[in-house]
Amino acid sequence: MAIENGHSNGHANGHANGNGAATPIDESIAVKANAVDKVPQLLEEIAKQGKYLTQDGAQNRRQLLESVRSLSYALETPREAMIRYCWSQPTIFAAIELGVNLGLFKVLSKDDKPKTAVELAEATGAEPVFLSRILKHLGAMGAIYEVGPDTYQPTNFAKTLTIQKYGDAFPCMTDCINSGVLAFPQWVKKNGYQAPTDGKNTAMQLGFHTDLHFFEFLATNPEFPVRFMNHMSAYHQGRPSWMDPGFYPVQERLAAGLDTSAPLLVDVGGSTGHDLQEFRRKHPEVQGKFVLQDLPEVIAKAKVLVSPDIEAMEHDFFKEQPIKGARAYYMHSILHDWPDNKCKEILTNLAQAMKPGYSKVLINENVIPDMDADWQTTSLDLIMMTVFASQERTERQWHALVESAGLKIVNIFTAEKGVESLIECELA
Repeated sequence: MAIENGHSNGHANGHANGNGAATPIDESIAVKANAVDKVPQLLEEIAKQGKYLTQDGAQNRRQLLESVRSLSYALETPREAMIRYCWSQPTIFAAIELGVNLGLFKVLSKDDKPKTAVELAEATGAEPVFLSRILKHLGAMGAIYEVGPDTYQPTNFAKTLTIQKYGDAFPCMTDCINSGVLAFPQWVKKNGYQAPTDGKNTAMQLGFHTDLHFFEFLATNPEFPVRFMNHMSAYHQGRPSWMDPGFYPVQERLAAGLDTSAPLLVDVGGSTGHDLQEFRRKHPEVQGKFVLQDLPEVIAKAKVLVSPDIEAMEHDFFKEQPIKGARAYYMHSILHDWPDNKCKEILTNLAQAMKPGYSKVLINENVIPDMDADWQTTSLDLIMMTVFASQERTERQWHALVESAGLKIVNIFTAEKGVESLIECELA
């Protein structure tokens, strides 16, 4: 097959027309703006949204940010996009992780005074010429401010990286996620381009050269689970909670008609109890018994952290639920860790413990819309597929999964795009 301009001719550099022949793609599109015709409208939207930024608060800020991203994508050429994906994203990740490990951001963020590369090298113990190259890239990518030749100041992002739960995100991803994601194209090619269905046979095992499930792999190094939990904690910061006013009608759906002989809320797989403590803080008027359930090693830590009126109980959610007839069995980001067959086991165990006409299952997870999904949710979906053989689910997929366990979805409460919903279920 002949090679022309770096491409094989035929289908490799074109698409099929109505006759089955390839229509060549004009390579000049690679150096033209992706959608220059959309720029005027986007500029109008940005100007309008910018006027109301301080009035409308967080929601308007997110809409403005989406419009700015759309403008950037419209102005960017395909060649620039290719280089951004291939060059800048892996290298800025590496530069940030290096900075976290070196303590660079802590030194830079001691105050807002400009600091030279030489000063930063002296304070961190790094070789000056080496560090200046790293700083140059961090500045070029907006992670820090370049305010003069080899002179830098911290951005708010750089300052935030000095807080451990935020800084831990980068070594966490390197520890147990990124190699699996990078191995994913190889894994699916080998497996016929089908999604994995077994948590012990995913790209994660291929990328990290292990036979262990993700959670087993975390246990091989004491730093891994700490960084992972810190990263998850940081991920949830600043996002609307179902316990906030106007999200889920707590009084109407939980407190009303409460039978005090059984627990109000059982947090299944609830880690060290942060969700239960948040609920009690935000709804002190709702009285009832609270139960936290997780594996023994987690509960041992939780007993030190949670208030004494929260019962911390060892429980494996793949086994029979020991608490019968609770008002609500609650799970936060549990089912997205498991493929459908495992989720059915978890939900069935809950269904068998429920009191008909009274008990609920509350699932706090993402519901992917049919269109205009948020990039955070689609990113997480690919990570879950790569690492757990699981997924973030659409509304149709949630209905099918819940119904397979003898339950039905009564309501899905959603605050805004890209935020976990609360899926309220009852016995079918």
